[in-house]
Amino acid sequence: MTDQSDQLLPTTRRALLHHTAVAQSEGRTPSLVAGVVRDGRPVWSGARSMVDGHAPDLNVQYRIGSLTKTFVAVLVLRLRDEGLLDLADPLGRHLPGAPADDVTVAQLLAHSGGLAAETPGPWWERTDGALRPDLGDLLDAEHPLKHPAGRRHHYSNPGYALLGALVEQLRGEPWGEVLRREVLAPLGMDRTTLLPEHPHAGGFAVHPWADVMLPEPLTDTGRMGPAGQLWSTGADLARWAAFLAAGDDQVLSAGTIAEMSRPAVGPDNADWTSGYGFGLQLLRHEGRLLYGHSGSMPGFTAGLWVSTEDGLAAFALSNATNGPNTATLAAQLIGITAAHEPRLPAPWRPLAAVDQELLALTGPWFWGAAPNVLRLRADGVLELAPQAGGHRGSRFRPEPDGTWLGLDNYHAGETLRVVRHPDGAVSHLDVGSFVYTREPYGSAGTVPGAVPGGVDPQGWRAY
Repeated sequence: MTDQSDQLLPTTRRALLHHTAVAQSEGRTPSLVAGVVRDGRPVWSGARSMVDGHAPDLNVQYRIGSLTKTFVAVLVLRLRDEGLLDLADPLGRHLPGAPADDVTVAQLLAHSGGLAAETPGPWWERTDGALRPDLGDLLDAEHPLKHPAGRRHHYSNPGYALLGALVEQLRGEPWGEVLRREVLAPLGMDRTTLLPEHPHAGGFAVHPWADVMLPEPLTDTGRMGPAGQLWSTGADLARWAAFLAAGDDQVLSAGTIAEMSRPAVGPDNADWTSGYGFGLQLLRHEGRLLYGHSGSMPGFTAGLWVSTEDGLAAFALSNATNGPNTATLAAQLIGITAAHEPRLPAPWRPLAAVDQELLALTGPWFWGAAPNVLRLRADGVLELAPQAGGHRGSRFRPEPDGTWLGLDNYHAGETLRVVRHPDGAVSHLDVGSFVYTREPYGSAGTVPGAVPGGVDPQGWRAY
């Protein structure tokens, strides 16, 4: 039985709308827009407003604040994938004269360069970018670092301004134009812009002790724009969520997206609930691991999260400075959808064709005396895992030279080689110097001396 419907069940839709309505009411925000994406397709959206009989639709722009950083990170990773920079490069190699030019590109992406959190002078989010015309205005020239580079995660808005300048230097044009041409246009995101375009929401502060509002300024932050300048819509953020979930070869591969969503700096404690990759925040919420970003600028908050395990993503946008926690709301919408409609597993299908020599490699292999099992999956990937289970198993993809590259867990990036006798018969597997044999500390059929340290010539015996 198959289900071709993209829509959620009525009970799920009602639960999502109720949660959104509560967030708008209790969060005291003039308006709120939210949505859910499943397997790359929008399946639900909802909105609430302070105006009776009216709610913003998915075409209304809101400022998305630090969600902008996810776009900037994609631009930088595109440069890396094209070979124009290395993440280990110091900033000064490509942007001579920039403040903190010894900090690496990777450290800027992960907020681990130790840079100050904010700019000197007046609060950049509420002041015109003309106050900071040069890169040297983004950081205190004498004390740009608050921590030794590479030691810890310390969020830095100026760090992303420097990344935007790096994009401009290597592309030879403003970062916003590069973003439009290389990312937004291919993804069909024509309502994501640097400055607001009609229709857009106005930003407000809501008084903490009274139900009255104050308009917030809509500033052009200039050089600080890569830290939080963008405006977007619910429809465009649904497209962005789908891209962050699966990648798009027109923009960035799924493999690079996966690299962005892994922790780049170790957590501060064993019970970590949040972390940071390359331009993506990581969040543990109700037992699931999410990645995405939160965002805020005066008058606006935003949140977007992806759960690859559930095949779900969600976003939320509001137009109040201290309104509802839209990042939490987006995470909760994923949880509600997953609880009401858990993801169906993909149907099992056999391989369309099989290499008989490869099939002969499957089955038990021993690392010393520890039994492991090699399996051939329908996607053509080998999986080598302890027979008893656990977290040490790894998947391997075929390489052109006949070896296999580890994709995850302990053997990620390591090479699996099938070692053969001169006559072509298989002797053993070598995975990063770990030797796997067909028998515990294999002897029969194994190249002599293949087991590191050798094997006692008397073999197995009782004591």
